Amino acid sequence: MRQIAVIDYGSGNLHSVIHAVKAAAEKQDEVRLVTTGAELRDADAVILPGVGHFVDCRQNLAKAPEMVDALTDCVIHKSRPFLGICVGMQMLADTGYEGEAVAGLGWISGTVGKLSDNDNSLKIPHMGWNSLSYQHHHPVCSGLSDNSHVYFVHSYHFTASHADTVIASTDYGQKVTAIIAKDNIIGTQFHPEKSQSEGLAFLSGFLKWRP
Repeated sequence: MRQIAVIDYGSGNLHSVIHAVKAAAEKQDEVRLVTTGAELRDADAVILPGVGHFVDCRQNLAKAPEMVDALTDCVIHKSRPFLGICVGMQMLADTGYEGEAVAGLGWISGTVGKLSDNDNSLKIPHMGWNSLSYQHHHPVCSGLSDNSHVYFVHSYHFTASHADTVIASTDYGQKVTAIIAKDNIIGTQFHPEKSQSEGLAFLSGFLKWRP
């Protein structure tokens, strides 16, 4: 039995995420919420959701007892599979610029900044269904269609320092990073828990992944 930890730090869309992960998991998998680093340390895979402001999410994560140290141990030292969703993905960056510059986890080099509003026909936040354009193959995405439609809700986006970490992008008046990955770490700007069959296929691919 594998233990799948979904981190509850007061900043995630937890009900929908837990429901979707359980739907995608194998019968023998145990999916559970964790609120402290002590609860996280035995996890076989880790999911970090995130909704709202980068600054708030980063501060809330830092306040969760021993959580950042346990995350670093699980993901960086023990190489357990990690999935960041929306702001959970953005916090992988070096720095987020949402009102002020705040350090991210620095696990995938890049920055997080506001979506461009130069095109007055596009609304911000970006909210709705968009197709993915794949730049690189990744095993987690093997069950998705070539032109997957997935659901986005965000005003800020991840600009990667290295093109090889961008697995897929979408077009919203500009090229927007949709999936990033490095080693045992993967993140999505879109919400797989809200993306119906494509989202479940992505979550299933993540839970089967053995990097």
